[in-house]
Amino acid sequence: MHTDIPLIDLYLTPWLGKIALALVIFVVGKWIVDHLSKVLLRVMKKSNLEDTLVKFLNHLCYGFLMIAVVLISVQTLGVNISSLLALLGAAGLAVGLALKDSLSNFAAGVMIIMFRPFKSGDFITTGVCSGVVDEIGIFCTMLNTPDNQRIIIPNSTIISGIIINATTLPTRRIDLVISISGDDNIVTARQTILAVLAKEARILPAPAPAIGVDKIGSASVDLFVRPWVHTPDYAIVRAELQEQLKLALAQVGILIPPRAGPIYVQLPAKG
Repeated sequence: MHTDIPLIDLYLTPWLGKIALALVIFVVGKWIVDHLSKVLLRVMKKSNLEDTLVKFLNHLCYGFLMIAVVLISVQTLGVNISSLLALLGAAGLAVGLALKDSLSNFAAGVMIIMFRPFKSGDFITTGVCSGVVDEIGIFCTMLNTPDNQRIIIPNSTIISGIIINATTLPTRRIDLVISISGDDNIVTARQTILAVLAKEARILPAPAPAIGVDKIGSASVDLFVRPWVHTPDYAIVRAELQEQLKLALAQVGILIPPRAGPIYVQLPAKG
C-alpha cells in the first residue's frame, strides 16, 4: 500500500526523539554522578582514610556509576543491553586472565591501603628489602634505602610475605651484647654500664634497662644490655652507646676480649 508519509518522518523522527531522550538521561545522570562523587569524597575524607584509598574508591565508584548511566542511555535507544552486558563480561574475563598478575598486585594494593600495615615514612623490611616507605601505589610500593636508592616492590610480593615495621610503635628496645674477660669482675662491669646508661638522657626510665649474663664462653662472659628509647632516637643512641660503653669499661680496666666460643659440657655416653 502506498503511503504519503515522508521517509524522514517515518524513520528519522522516532530516532531523533530516542536520541534526544538518551542525551537528556546521560547529561542528567552525569550531573547526578558528579555530585554524588563529591559528596562521597567529603564523607571519606572526614573518616580519616588514607588519601590513596580515598582517591581510589572515589574513582572506582564514579566509574561504576557512569557505566550504569551509559547503559541506561543506550537502553533508551532500543538496544538490548543484556547482549551488551554478556559481551562486556566475556571481554572482562579475557582481560582478567591476561592481566592476572597486575590484578593480583591491584588486590594486594587495596589490602595494604585498607589494613595499613605500614604508611608513608615508616621504615620496613619485607623479604630482603629494607627502606623508608616513600609511596604506596595501587600496583606497587616504593621504598628509599638509607643509602638513597629507590626500591619498587610489587604489592603482591609484599602482602604474601613477612612485613617488619620498625617505626610504627613509639618506643624500641636496644639490644646490645658486651663481652668482658672471664677474669673481669661482673659486678664492676654492671655498675659501669649502669652509670653510662644513667648519663644518657634519651634512654627511657621505664621500662628500666635490663643487664644480665647472656652467655659464658671459654675466655669471656657476654652481658646483655637492653635499654629502651623513643623510636626516632634508636639508631643514633645505639651507635653512641656502644662507643660510650667501650670507653667507660676501658677506664676501669675492663677490655673487650677476642671472641671465643661458648663452653660446651660433654655429657657421658649412656651405657
